[in-house]
Amino acid sequence: MDLLIYIGGAIAFFALVMASIGLHEIGHLVPGKLFDVRTTEYFVGFGRTLWSRRRGETEYGVKAVPVGGYVRLIGMFPPAKDRPGEVRAYSTGPFRALADNARDAEWSIIRPEDKGRLFYQKPFWQKLIIMASGPAMNILLAFVILLGVAASYGVYRSQLTISKVQECIVAADATDKTCTGKPPTPAALSGIQPGDKIVAFNGTAVSSWDDVSRLIRTNLDHPALVTVERGGQRLDLKPVNTVITGVPDRYDPSKRVAAGFFGVEPEVLRERGGPIAVVGDMWQMTKQTVVALAYFPAKVFYTAYNLVTGQPRDIYGPMSIVGASRAAGEIASTDQIDAAAKVASLFTVLGAVNLFVALFNFVPLLPLDGGHVAAAFYEAVRRAFARIRGRPDPGPVDTARLLPVAYVVGGIILISGIVLILADIIDPIQLF
Repeated sequence: MDLLIYIGGAIAFFALVMASIGLHEIGHLVPGKLFDVRTTEYFVGFGRTLWSRRRGETEYGVKAVPVGGYVRLIGMFPPAKDRPGEVRAYSTGPFRALADNARDAEWSIIRPEDKGRLFYQKPFWQKLIIMASGPAMNILLAFVILLGVAASYGVYRSQLTISKVQECIVAADATDKTCTGKPPTPAALSGIQPGDKIVAFNGTAVSSWDDVSRLIRTNLDHPALVTVERGGQRLDLKPVNTVITGVPDRYDPSKRVAAGFFGVEPEVLRERGGPIAVVGDMWQMTKQTVVALAYFPAKVFYTAYNLVTGQPRDIYGPMSIVGASRAAGEIASTDQIDAAAKVASLFTVLGAVNLFVALFNFVPLLPLDGGHVAAAFYEAVRRAFARIRGRPDPGPVDTARLLPVAYVVGGIILISGIVLILADIIDPIQLF
């Protein structure tokens, strides 16, 4: 029975992710049609077509390899400038030939009646909206999903009230967790007690546990004066010095950094929240995701290295859609949380995946949406400077010349996907 629940949870989550990808592509499709760009295909998946149906000029369908989707907007590449009356320009090298071949393939299906309906002919702001609306759809989905979880089930948040005081300093990798022969924690020396509510640290008022955590971490081994509320009275505790220890980085938990340590654990309560709380959570997730994207190639490399050498998998490392679906199956089948918590956890993961997809697609490199967004901005700036300086309109940006970059980035994405899928099959990250 547990196996069936595991498989069902994994399949359901995978289907929800593919639905999110389909909505991402609708984010491109709708403004493309609204701005009258000739749109010939809308597909979820790649490879062989499993099912399709034509409505008007657009073929809608599903393909065999469910790892993405696309909308085909005609006229992404403008004609070559040096021979505007011809499709092909004289090739001067392999990179130029690559651009010429892609341009030839694009223009082989362009008809005379498509004039004015080609993507490159549209104003920059329309191009910007068309290409940015896909990732924007994922941001909207993330917000709606996370708001649904926060408003209905709630989110576990650390409080300012202390639930536990650690009596001694124990190394994270120590086998003996007893306090025999170990120094007391700064918290124990200060006299703080369970039930105390921290209201200030070194004279700085705090309004959330994040404030407390940040102040303690940055205090390193300097003096610390903690002010608490106890029994309705405000009380300054005995001054102590925090100590330096290694803790997970706030934005990259796989990396340990030097930080101050006090020695208390806060109460954690489940709280319902609204849009403002969700926006705050998404902002925190965004900062973590940006850091993860910056280190993504290195993390994929180390994932491959650990897989080949048999080293343990980094639990904070990246995973593929296969790994996320396996994690969803694990959440669905565990007996350590109740049904409501399972549903909330699954949709929280789905919201996080949508936010990651959005931010990943906003990376300003082709073939990602962000590459086209950057090209639209560059086109607008270039044309504005030309007008200011009284020069002729330089015309649209020739994104065909950026295809070598697109192939390199696409190759990295493909290899990364293969590595992560293999790692998620052979050595999956275990949640429970």
